[in-house]
Amino acid sequence: MRFRRKYKTPAVINHRVIALNLVDIVSCVVIFIGMWSVVEVPPKNAIMFVALQYNVTYTIDDSSEQFDFYDYGPKDIATISFYMLVAIKVHAVIQECILDKINRYLQLSKPEQSKFSESGQLALFYLFSFIWGASILNAEEFPMNLTSFWKDYPFSRMLFQEKLFYICQIAYWLHALPELYFQRVQKEDIPRQLCYICLYITHISGAYILNLQHLGLFLVVPHYLVEFIFHALRLFYFPDENMQKGFIIWALLFIMVRLLTLTLSVLTFGFGLARAENPGFSIADGNFNILPVRIGCLGAVCLTQAWMMWKFVNFQLKKWREHVKDQIPEKKPANPKKKRTKKEPGKANFANGTAKTEDGASPRTRKSKPV
Repeated sequence: MRFRRKYKTPAVINHRVIALNLVDIVSCVVIFIGMWSVVEVPPKNAIMFVALQYNVTYTIDDSSEQFDFYDYGPKDIATISFYMLVAIKVHAVIQECILDKINRYLQLSKPEQSKFSESGQLALFYLFSFIWGASILNAEEFPMNLTSFWKDYPFSRMLFQEKLFYICQIAYWLHALPELYFQRVQKEDIPRQLCYICLYITHISGAYILNLQHLGLFLVVPHYLVEFIFHALRLFYFPDENMQKGFIIWALLFIMVRLLTLTLSVLTFGFGLARAENPGFSIADGNFNILPVRIGCLGAVCLTQAWMMWKFVNFQLKKWREHVKDQIPEKKPANPKKKRTKKEPGKANFANGTAKTEDGASPRTRKSKPV
């Protein structure tokens, strides 16, 4: 009696199909949401995915000029989700149209290709975010004195560009989580990338929710500049490993930004908000100026900066050891050779009382001439 083999039909939808067609799926979802916002009249539900919510308009009595400000709330989750899909689409376009072509031209190894793609994506994002954040600081005319970070707290009203900046930042770092799977990142690189992605999400979301948008924006702009310099130098380092001079400038800027972040954080949470006129806790008013919140924020910032400095010092020590190791010349192992014993040419070898040459043949005896 023969047993029939049962063949399992392959699943129509599995993780491989989703990973290969992720861009097409995301494009369809984005187009569907866009069409939904156009067809729905009035667009009450679909518009919260595309447009910013919680708009508040103020009118000055002396003039008819109106000012639009924005608050945050639960509807921002839908907006962040939509922009996260847009970030996935942009990420795929940059990878396929720019980075993959450069990788094929340089012919890098697989680990180098993964790091090159990571630095390429982050360098473009850091450059764009730095220019955008610096333009907001310049256009919105934020006061540059230190007391502006805590004087009028809580800053429960945000301008349009400021809120859009935070929405896009949170959406980008949230999109980086599924990209770890879909981009097939190597297992040894996942913990490192997952660590800094979670740190970005925690700090940017904390500044957004706790109404510390001014401080967060002022600190993230120089940080993005330093990170852009590092990843740009890293892109030039992979094709030519001799391009290492620019890392000295990056190291100096990195230390300066860490000191700036620690100084402003201590002044804001340790002295400024502690002496504010309206301390208290009120979710409705957006006021979180209480001692546990201030200690938690200051501790999170200090621990993060200390961890970054620890990683930085270990990185520099590793590079210094490699440099010293390359400078020391390698000693060739001496091969002991047996000294050859010089044989005296006048002496012959004797065996059994007869003289023999080196070939083993006995020498011919000469005949004596008759006198």
